[in-house]
Amino acid sequence: MHDDRTLVEARLKRVLDERLRPAVYPESVPLEVTVWHAPDEPVPVAEGLAATTEPIEVGARWGVPWGTSWFRVTGTVPAAWAGRTVEALLDLGFDENMPGFQCEGLVYRPDGTPVKGLNPRNQWVRIGAPVEGGEEVRLHIEAASNPVILDYHPFLPTQLGDKETAGSEPQYKLERMDLAVFDETVWQLVLDLEVLGELMAELPVESARRWDILRAVERALDAVDLQDVNGTAEAARSLLAGVLAEPAVPSAHRISAVGHAHIDSAWLWPLRETVRKVARTTSNMTALIEDEPDFVFAMSQAQQWAWVKEHRPEVWAKVKKAVADGRFVPAGGMWVESDTNMPGSEAMARQFVHGKRFFLDEFGIENDEAWLPDTFGFAAGLPQIIKAAGSKWLLTQKISWSQTNKFPHHTFQWEGIDGTRIFTHFPPVDTYNCSMKGSEIAHAASNFKDKGVARHSLAPTGWGDGGGGTTREMIAKAARLKDLEGSATVVWETPGEFFEKAEAEYPNAPVWVGELYLELHRATLTSQAKTKQGNRRSEHLLREAELWAATAAVRTGFPYPYEELDRIWKTVLLHQFHDILPGSSIAWVHREARATYERLAAELNGIIDAAQRALAGEGSADLVFNSAPHHRDGVPAGGARTPAIVGSTALAARVNGGFVLDNGLLRVGIDARGLVVSVYDIEADRETVAPGQAANLLQVHPDFPNMWDAWDVDEFYRNTVTDLVDADEVVPGADGVSVRIVRSFGVSRVTQVLILAPGERRLGIDTEVDWHETEKFLKLAFPLDVHAERYASETQFGHFYRPTHTNTSWEAAKFEACNHRFVHIEEPGWGVALVNDSTYGHDVTRHVRDTDSGTTTTVRVSLLRAPRFPDPETDQGVHRFRHALVAGAGIGDAVREGWRINLPERRVTGSQEVAPLVTVDQDAVVVTALKLADDGSGDVIVRFHESRGARTRATLTTGFEAAGVTVTDLLERPLADVAVPELDGDRITLRLRAFELVTLRLTRA
Repeated sequence: MHDDRTLVEARLKRVLDERLRPAVYPESVPLEVTVWHAPDEPVPVAEGLAATTEPIEVGARWGVPWGTSWFRVTGTVPAAWAGRTVEALLDLGFDENMPGFQCEGLVYRPDGTPVKGLNPRNQWVRIGAPVEGGEEVRLHIEAASNPVILDYHPFLPTQLGDKETAGSEPQYKLERMDLAVFDETVWQLVLDLEVLGELMAELPVESARRWDILRAVERALDAVDLQDVNGTAEAARSLLAGVLAEPAVPSAHRISAVGHAHIDSAWLWPLRETVRKVARTTSNMTALIEDEPDFVFAMSQAQQWAWVKEHRPEVWAKVKKAVADGRFVPAGGMWVESDTNMPGSEAMARQFVHGKRFFLDEFGIENDEAWLPDTFGFAAGLPQIIKAAGSKWLLTQKISWSQTNKFPHHTFQWEGIDGTRIFTHFPPVDTYNCSMKGSEIAHAASNFKDKGVARHSLAPTGWGDGGGGTTREMIAKAARLKDLEGSATVVWETPGEFFEKAEAEYPNAPVWVGELYLELHRATLTSQAKTKQGNRRSEHLLREAELWAATAAVRTGFPYPYEELDRIWKTVLLHQFHDILPGSSIAWVHREARATYERLAAELNGIIDAAQRALAGEGSADLVFNSAPHHRDGVPAGGARTPAIVGSTALAARVNGGFVLDNGLLRVGIDARGLVVSVYDIEADRETVAPGQAANLLQVHPDFPNMWDAWDVDEFYRNTVTDLVDADEVVPGADGVSVRIVRSFGVSRVTQVLILAPGERRLGIDTEVDWHETEKFLKLAFPLDVHAERYASETQFGHFYRPTHTNTSWEAAKFEACNHRFVHIEEPGWGVALVNDSTYGHDVTRHVRDTDSGTTTTVRVSLLRAPRFPDPETDQGVHRFRHALVAGAGIGDAVREGWRINLPERRVTGSQEVAPLVTVDQDAVVVTALKLADDGSGDVIVRFHESRGARTRATLTTGFEAAGVTVTDLLERPLADVAVPELDGDRITLRLRAFELVTLRLTRA
């Protein structure tokens, strides 16, 4: 037989495009349209429905950037259409290639009942099936004219990312507002041919199945009268029934389709618009659930559920019913799909506490899975947090974006720093917006790396980010793929159903130990510095507020601010979303975030101040409150007293210019350029700074990645560097015992103050940058005379080691990585810590001297970037950072100093010292939270972990009369099958494994 395959395939494409798809709606009549443009921010639904409208024609431009327009469409169903299915086709000016990134709408009935969302791939509203003819149609559309930020030429700087700079040019043209007859037979024929055509394209050319499909398609096309598509569609479908009925082979890959609409809680739109995106999507999905009996939809992010409950009660009622029916599934058990690299220990824990508690309170549903398809890599401390929250599975997809190395598994056990393992799945479909295309299904099957030992994978199915979720077309395709020869099989299932099957079939899944590092988006550790500083400061203020409010409540009866803390925590957790905290959202988002953090800081400082004053009482004594988990200057952790007097620091001129700082423990040499050329550990008799090098060296690199400007830094940035060695001033500081350095470069200016605190092995570095560069990267370098093949970075509830070498491509790819409060490098018996109060990105490199082959290690802190997309003014302005170089530091010193720089002492005048609520006699055991129980019982919650990576025995002593102790999960629920430590008077003996996380609930007598 002659090979006419390409001829038939080309014929199929043209017939579908030009004859069949247009024939789905064979008849239409225009609707009348009027509009009211809201003058500013979105208005309540009742106001939009009642507004006075004016006529607007199809083809007219509408919608200022970030505006809201209320369209009213009216018409009458023609009597001749009686007995047929009729839909309204409402095209606001959509581009079908951009679902989720442009205008959107939510359709209401005149009484305010939401009907469904309008999106680029979802423009229809069912009027009747069948209609009687003569029905009056009256619909209202709340249309959002969100501008296109990520256009066909992506990453171009734009002022559209903030309402304050976006202008008033209309963004869209009204394309179609019609009533139309919907021919379901033609629609079904289109889907038959799409599924078969897409499957055919994925099969080997030499396979018999491909040719069987080709001939069936050819026969069906022959049966279609192109002048009477609607009259011949049924006959064409009958000729395809045979090939559609052939069952899949027994070994076919099995896909669990989960209806999904990944909605970024903010990204190329502000938070307030996400509230409406969620309402549109949930309206779509509840309507689809009513029409499709097999369909299951899963939505993560408790915050988004809470928005629906608060802002769209009519939609919420439908959501609750669908949840009760098991069709609309709460997923993930987190407040938002947060970044997991940068949130601190307690914040990461609270993501699960607040997320899981919302779903438990609202629906009685316990989430077993963490659902994070789009997060930019996963910190090594996360597995035990997931387990401590009562969950056991993790789903993500983003690791497939890694540029250098292909991850070796799709299903595996992920082991964290403490040894906890979590059953983890990466969908091999490689998208969290699957649309059931044949190419996607075939890719999932062929890409799956665990073939031969497992055969299940998951496909999150639906348009995300306001694209409207799963469509009826996707469901129709999945129905055809349920059991189809040549294809993986597809069935709608909940995430829990998938994980149960996947875990059962793969009991000996391979193990991956340590962080899941994404080899992409590394610059999210630095972009939008003030957002990151706001997060770090809020985390520590919340610690202080809980600590002192709980202490004051127990000691004085101070009213514990349950509701205020709950609300503030949820706001901080929201801003840890994986496009807010990473700095990859539009200017509007970060402008609002800065204001929010300032407001929260004022509120939290008010709580802290009130609690501390209640504890201190009236008087004139100078009391220091120590919020850190370690004692300092004679003040116990979690207590307050008059501090001990420590030594002094001397400042002297240096022979060749510059200054020397000396406190008897360290002697610091600062040359005439303001660079630190020596940090001499007097007791250890050794130098910290690498020979011939200078620390506290500011370096500027060009920073223009190939794409994803705010997200990425590409390794070639290192090829060009400018060392900032020229100083405008190097003078004594205002206190007479510090050194002040001023540098100018480009159109920016840096002021630094170097401080050697009395009695401390710590050189403090306060840096103020007035930053006005564009597409530049600012680093702060510390070349250290330490031989180290690995270094430690703090992560949640512990630390994680990374190599300093680049032996393999996996190690070389980690040229920018995340730390929390410290980085620590060490030779046996002596090390150095670099601690910070608000930075995350850093790099560590090894160097060998030519003179003596001695190995040195350089640690560089990432301070600022200046990408122009999506915020063209990223990081412009004044920034302040605090770092400290700690010489002769063990890992315990790094932990202690990291807490110290983030929790500065507070001084309050009063009359009475404050004893801690709890004390721990071993510094390796770090208390991360001390608070009252969330249930209002008055019980005291203490959360702590082993911080040095070693087995530890310690004694916890209560500073109040405790009647009982219980070991709990993060949600403060008793854990079964866990040994409860004995309460011996006021003492509890603890035995902890490396990095073990424990939560105790102490009942007050």
